[in-house]
Amino acid sequence: MAYCFISDLHLHEGRPDITQAFVGFLEETAPKAEKLYILGDLFEAWIGDDNQSKFISEIRESLLKVNKTTEIFFMHGNRDFLLGPEFASSSGMKLISDPYVEEMFGSPVLLMHGDLLCTKDVDYQKFRKTSRDPEWQKDFLSKSLAERQKIAKELRDVSKEATGQKKEEIMDVSRSEVIKTMRESDVDLLIHGHTHRPNSHKIDIDDLSSRRIVLGDWDKYGWYIWMDSKSCELKKFSISSN
Repeated sequence: MAYCFISDLHLHEGRPDITQAFVGFLEETAPKAEKLYILGDLFEAWIGDDNQSKFISEIRESLLKVNKTTEIFFMHGNRDFLLGPEFASSSGMKLISDPYVEEMFGSPVLLMHGDLLCTKDVDYQKFRKTSRDPEWQKDFLSKSLAERQKIAKELRDVSKEATGQKKEEIMDVSRSEVIKTMRESDVDLLIHGHTHRPNSHKIDIDDLSSRRIVLGDWDKYGWYIWMDSKSCELKKFSISSN
């Protein structure tokens, strides 16, 4: 028995190398796990389940194939928080909340996308709160696809500009928030993505040795965490741009 975790692939048509790497990962690695957890930002942007294309159909079919052997769980990220039950169901994925706690090999594990831990980024947290509001989402999804594509592009442009002006520590997780969240969830293992800073961190919480493992974004490398009864390791593989 084994579990696998990935996040921050940011799939889009402009990076066919990452799409190819993901499809290969679903064919070769994911089927060896009993469960696959996608912890947000599978797509670079998601403007509604009604936005269909050959590219999206390819991803859906690849997910459906691995679903025959492996349960797939999907958590929303800051890029694809509008991915809905229609696409999830048609892809064989089960939606899970953020944060999410599940017992794995006898111990509770906390899963998050990671953006909730970046409390120093006040502007982003305000936008996150607004964009997760059901009324905001209903209004956005009621617009035409062309309108939504335009708004999504504008939001990405604003985000890139703002990110370039923010200090590195603002965009990373808050240590105090990590400890608070892990303590409230009563766990000694937290797995998340979002920050694009892959690493395994040891943390002492209430005199107990705990761990926070951060998934990397898929760019030059594909990152995943492999957990079995003996270990929980962060792994990577090269992504070919050819």
